[in-house]
Amino acid sequence: MPVPTEITVHQQSRVLEIAFDDGTRFRIPFELMRIYSPSAEVKGHGPGQEVLQTGKRDVLITALEPIGHYAVRPEFSDGHASGLFAWDYLYKLGSQQDALWRDYEARLAAAGKGRDDAMPGKAGGSCHSH
Repeated sequence: MPVPTEITVHQQSRVLEIAFDDGTRFRIPFELMRIYSPSAEVKGHGPGQEVLQTGKRDVLITALEPIGHYAVRPEFSDGHASGLFAWDYLYKLGSQQDALWRDYEARLAAAGKGRDDAMPGKAGGSCHSH
């Protein structure tokens, strides 16, 4: 699996630019990273528990913490900071952006939601272990 050689956070254009040692370079929108965060808060704890993310178009990355030699943990301007983005996951987000956007738009349509709709408030029974 390719390993990053360079990671740059571009606040103004809201993209994470990442170059890999296989010569590929991706510009991954912060919004795409946020809506596909690998955290349990977004993915759930199993199939069918995913939480559709909305209202993330203007999200920023306020911090980017390296995790060992295998991942980074971004902190987003909406307070989300529990997703560990391993190198292979960032490569997937970069290389499959078009398909991921289509999937997201289809899930929005199926839920009757818009990309810029506000997220509903958190319910009292949510998981607080992360």
